[in-house]
Amino acid sequence: MTSTSAKRAALAARVRARDLTIAPGVYDMMSARIADRMGFTALYMTGYGVSASHLGLPDAGLATYTDMVSRAGAIAQASAAPLIADADTGYGGLLNVRHSVRGYEAAGVAAIQIEDQEFPKKCGHTPTRRVIPLADMERKIRVAVEARTDPDFLIVARTDARTGLGLDEAIRRGRAFAAAGADVVFVESPESEDEFARVGQEIDAPLLANMVESGRSPVISEARLRELGFSIAIYPASGFTAASAALDAIYRHLRDTGSSLGTEVPLYPISDMHTLMGFQDVWAFDQRWADEEAR
Repeated sequence: MTSTSAKRAALAARVRARDLTIAPGVYDMMSARIADRMGFTALYMTGYGVSASHLGLPDAGLATYTDMVSRAGAIAQASAAPLIADADTGYGGLLNVRHSVRGYEAAGVAAIQIEDQEFPKKCGHTPTRRVIPLADMERKIRVAVEARTDPDFLIVARTDARTGLGLDEAIRRGRAFAAAGADVVFVESPESEDEFARVGQEIDAPLLANMVESGRSPVISEARLRELGFSIAIYPASGFTAASAALDAIYRHLRDTGSSLGTEVPLYPISDMHTLMGFQDVWAFDQRWADEEAR
């Protein structure tokens, strides 16, 4: 397994070179293991997905720091790819931000995302989000930068100002975030490709694009995101929406027919699940000690 420092250095180098990184959303260990086998250069731990899969609750500030950092640590330690992890607002004030940065860094995460919403936050593709004063977010960023011990542990600063205050304010905040020391600027929910282009043109910093299928923003091709100057594209909902659709379909089939026979839903062979979850190691361990006992 690649060391944490090496994973962080690899992601940091790509971001600083502004070489686009595609990061699928993961939300539990099965999604993380499957995505990690694909050879992505980074993974993204989605707060929406963790809130939904772990708590069965909406992404509305209900998942705590403890909920999130424990899952981030498990995913980061089990993945070869570096992990970018959602940390909502930093879970409170400046002291909470410092605590969150230190905790996520100790957990093995490669980058932490902190946003400028009022606490408790809401999903970035829902209405009625409110943001804190810019000066307050600038202080959060400076605290986050000061709190890390590894300079390759990236601080991603997100603004949710676009929906309520307009794109001009979102861009103004993005520039200020970069000046405050953020490694990556994330303008949430631009509402057209032209708006993404303005973000790319007017903020001189590594940029993150959030690609949420059927969300507030259009999904833009990899080639176009490169042209627009983005350094990271996250797809937070692709995994859990696909999994939810498959679960809905197979459970309906079972309810309606009383059997899984005849389903059109692709099913992972149980042998592949055994491999995914690492049963080979268990079997080898058991065999070794059975042989030892026999001797």
